[in-house]
Formats: sequence, C-alpha cells, structure tokens
Amino acid sequence: MSGHMKPTGALLALATIAAAGVAAPPALQALPEDWYPESVAIGPDGSFYVGSWRQGAVARLKPGVAPKAEVLVKPGANGLANGQGVLVDARHQALWVCSGNSGFTTVPQTPSALKRYDLATGAPRASYAMPGNGYCNDMAQDARGNLYITDSYHPRVLRLAPGAAALTVWKEGPALAGEGPYKGLNGIAIDGGRDVYVSLVAAAPYLLRIGLGADGQAGEVTRIEAPRTMKNVDAIRAWKPGRLVLFESNAFGGGPYGGQVTVARIEGTKLGLRTVVAGLNDPSSGAVLGDRVYFIESKYSLLTRRKDGDPPVPTGVPFDIQSHALPPLQ
Repeated sequence: MSGHMKPTGALLALATIAAAGVAAPPALQALPEDWYPESVAIGPDGSFYVGSWRQGAVARLKPGVAPKAEVLVKPGANGLANGQGVLVDARHQALWVCSGNSGFTTVPQTPSALKRYDLATGAPRASYAMPGNGYCNDMAQDARGNLYITDSYHPRVLRLAPGAAALTVWKEGPALAGEGPYKGLNGIAIDGGRDVYVSLVAAAPYLLRIGLGADGQAGEVTRIEAPRTMKNVDAIRAWKPGRLVLFESNAFGGGPYGGQVTVARIEGTKLGLRTVVAGLNDPSSGAVLGDRVYFIESKYSLLTRRKDGDPPVPTGVPFDIQSHALPPLQ
C-alpha cells in the first residue's frame, strides 16, 4: 500500500468501534413507521444513521440493549427531499446526505444536492448543488477527507474536497454509462484506499473500478465482470481488502422479494459472488460491522408501483434494520 492513501471512512469507524469496546448492536432494530429507508451508515460510537426516502429525514439509533430511533435530521430540513446516500464524517463532526428529487415524499421537492448536517445535533450546515441537473445518489470518503459522489443521471463521479465551495467532476465518460433511462451510477465504495468501485443504476453483470492515485486523481475505468447479471447493485460497502458487500435491491425487477445481499470477491478483473441473504424487499443499503452485515428493506414498490385510482399509501408500514453473519473468507 506504499504510495497509496490508507483506508478511512467506514473502515476507520469500525476500527474505532472495536477499540472502544462498543457492544454489538441487536440483530433487529426498529425504525420509525413509514420511513422507507434508503441508506445506512455507522458512526464510531456504534450509532446507526438511516435516511428516509419518503420523509426527507435521518434517524439515529444509539447503542443500547433496545435502541429507540430518534429523528435527528427533521423532515425537509435544509431542503432534504428523497434521502439517498448517508455518510458519517466523525473527524469533522459532519453527517452527509444525498438529497434526490424523485417524488413520492411527504416534504416539498427540491433540486438534487449534497447536504451537510451537524453529526451531534442534526442542524443544517451546508448544501452543495449538483452541477448540470445531476442526481446525488451515494458517496464514499478517502483518507484526505475528499467525498466522491455518484450521479445517477450522468455517467460521472463528482468530488467535494475539504473546504471546497462546490462539487467538481472527478471522472466522467462513456465507460461509466449504463443502459436504460438512467445512464449514470448508483453505489460507490473505496477498497483499500487505492480503488473506487461503482455500480450502474441499471442491472449489469459487472462493477466498474476507477483507479485512485496517491494524488487523488482518477485513473482508468475497468470492468470487473461477474458470473451473472446482478439485480441492481444499489449500494456497495468495502468489507476487507479484496472483499465487497453488494446490496442488490432488484429495484427494476419483477416482484417485491427478489432483492439480496451478496459478498463479492475481487480477483483481478473478475468477481466471485456468494449470496448471504435472499428474498428481500428492496434491500437498498446496509453497513458492515465486524463480520456482520446490517441491512434495510426499503419496500419502495408500495410507493413507486402505485396506479391512478389505487387507495392512499398505507400508513403504519413497519421498517427495521436486520443483521446476518458474513461468511468466512475463502
């Protein structure tokens, strides 16, 4: 790893949790009703942060025997609409959230943007517009504090450097383009500080790898081929060197229970896949803590597949964070 940036972000948070001796979270944690969660992040104290695609808010579950979710970022605060990717930056006491403009919310729609909140209080701190009417989907952070943001409307990754006033294009081009109405990107993770992995919005039999130079510049784009078409990789999390956890939401597939959580083993330009949990209802995101994966079911079809004349959106829909052991490394 000489000459490359050291891993940070989620991996650093996990090391901090382990060093602090924080107890393992419960296997099942309840979220607020009608939350329709989209993304999950874990802070260094073991707190979970879960954004709401419908309520335009972020819930926090602090460590405890039976943690109760509190609404940290209030609905619509700082113009938050569809709560997309969530990232904890404990070093700067920042909570970052992508805000989308897909509709189906209980709060006003606003142009897609990257939002910053105070990690402790949830108070708004800043908002960064997506250039060229882009769609802020998910993000990852490197050891220098740079944020890398996927754009679902365009084949590009944007970057926000520490202290910068605006997002800039980090990598863009046809090699990052997908099929269908949404040409851009979805999930993102940094593996070992040296490579950025991204997924397309569209279902595809590959991930894309972008080299991350020691100077922070983008390298070449390489396809990492999978043995099958993956079911809309909505989020990616780095687990251990050469291992990723993929959250296949099956967002554009048939039926509500085709989603799954998958471990991916990187072998050069090939992916080995192993399903961990199947039969899930839109598992759009999760987080890895130790050798367990914590994941959500977004249940988006209750919103997106509604037709004119259907009854109102049902109230009291339950949501939670579930957990499952990850398989031993092979």
